Amino acid sequence: QVHLVESGGGLVQAGGSLRLSCAASGTINRIDVMGWHRQYPEKSRELLARIGSGGDTNYTDSAKGRFTISLDSAKNTVYLQMNGLKPEDTAVYYCSAEGVDYIGYRPFDTWGQGTQVTVSS
Repeated sequence: QVHLVESGGGLVQAGGSLRLSCAASGTINRIDVMGWHRQYPEKSRELLARIGSGGDTNYTDSAKGRFTISLDSAKNTVYLQMNGLKPEDTAVYYCSAEGVDYIGYRPFDTWGQGTQVTVSS
């Protein structure tokens, strides 16, 4: 099994910054893509950014300009640097990973447990 553990969430004032981390572990043969998402109460999960194993990135409009995704492949860890935070960024942030495990070389698509980000005005 592949597990993702997020960290770095918390309470920050508007205009502040946070850096979220997500470490993948387990039966990983390779990770192809990792991503960050967020979810507001009673809303669907929203994609923010994705990064491929080669470092190619994609951002949605919600993340462009203020958020930066990066990847440490050696540590199987993805980061989300969030600057200029606003109260409307308050949500639960989740990371995801897609790849192949080394047990039967099966594909996996895994989510972390989420980390709360709260931005006060």
